[in-house]
Amino acid sequence: MRSDTPSALDIGLLSPVSVGHDELLSDAFVLRTLVDVECALVAAYVEVGAAPREARAHIDHVFGRDEKGGTSIRALDVARIVRDAVAGGNPVIPLVGMLRAQVDPAHRGWIHRGATSQDILDTALMVVARRAVEQTRRSTSNAAAWARQLAERHADDVAAARTLTQHAVPTTIGARAATWARGLERAARQLETLTFPAQLAGAGGTLASFVEATGSPDAADALPATFARALGLDAPDAPWHVSRGPVTEIGDALVRAIDALGKVAADVATLSRTEIGEVSEAIGGGSSAMPQKQNPAEAVLIRSAALRAPQLAATLHLASALAVDERPDGAWHAEWPTLRELLRLAVGASAHGSSLLAHLRVDVGAAADNAALTRGRLVSERLRGVLVPLVGAERFAELLAGDEDLVERIAALPETAGLDVAALVDPGGYLGLAPRLARGTTHVGRGTAQGGNGENR
Repeated sequence: MRSDTPSALDIGLLSPVSVGHDELLSDAFVLRTLVDVECALVAAYVEVGAAPREARAHIDHVFGRDEKGGTSIRALDVARIVRDAVAGGNPVIPLVGMLRAQVDPAHRGWIHRGATSQDILDTALMVVARRAVEQTRRSTSNAAAWARQLAERHADDVAAARTLTQHAVPTTIGARAATWARGLERAARQLETLTFPAQLAGAGGTLASFVEATGSPDAADALPATFARALGLDAPDAPWHVSRGPVTEIGDALVRAIDALGKVAADVATLSRTEIGEVSEAIGGGSSAMPQKQNPAEAVLIRSAALRAPQLAATLHLASALAVDERPDGAWHAEWPTLRELLRLAVGASAHGSSLLAHLRVDVGAAADNAALTRGRLVSERLRGVLVPLVGAERFAELLAGDEDLVERIAALPETAGLDVAALVDPGGYLGLAPRLARGTTHVGRGTAQGGNGENR
């Protein structure tokens, strides 16, 4: 089995949402990252003055880190690593043996020096997660920007707001798109605040092995931050072998992003129904049996991720809560595939979300027609305030009954002789702040409630 060839379990046959978007999460990439982490540990030893620079130069050369092509895993027997990982419960143990076998005896003692398997695997997963989260954040930000463009373009285009699946009051297409944008922007900001700490604490989280290896408590104390810098990670404030906050925080932020994308996808799937037809995907999918169909394929894929993601985050929390002693007995192991799958879903869903919003087609006429379906009743909230004082609640209820045009029924009443009934029933005249919300010019939520004396209440 070649190291750069994905296995049958790794190519996304049953998870199309992530296909083509998860190169950073393949087995081959994770393996290269594990090798990078082992090499970075040697570099950290050199930086704190414990290892000779010749050791770093030799080890980097052996694994191709001194070449533009990046770390090489061609010489590694990946199938054997996978097979032998079962005996020790993780892939680092067989990997270390293979790495040492390729290094000159004069320097091989610095490979994995003082580290425990969890140090290497946790750190590698942070490297993988950081890159995947950044890709997710970029795609989510792009999706938000496309949603903002839709919001501004359709700020004044009337549509029916729906609550509990039914027509409620008038809104605008742009106001709906602005809601999408705000959710996506918030998710992108949360992704940007994440930290990705390296892990380097030794067998029981005491760093005793590093004190021994460096010959100095101060050098051992500096080693984790030096190690983190070598990998572009955050310095840990303490060992987190059994304090799994870094993992659950990443999981939670990913789920929030997928939630925001899922909201967009759910609306697009609903609004693209044949009988609604207010939006459609420009890059849709056909049916194997029904040639007339143009399915909202990207929305469907995003929704598939949104349905799966929360349970994956819940598994990360369950593993965190059961991280016993100084190394978990199974809870840690449960994190690896769970976090990777969640990252895959986030990378794929965000890419599809950006594409969907970039190419989304809006049918302004269909939205207007749908808003007129109830023949004026979409503004019943407004009509109640105007007509009940004139005709009473009972007669007002009678006016709404049936499906006749409200303009004619209201205009026929003697009590409404002085009203511009057509303007009163026009949904475009009862949009509230929807156009401002679409353009982002409203000050709702920006002020501070104050009392008459100007002090905060």
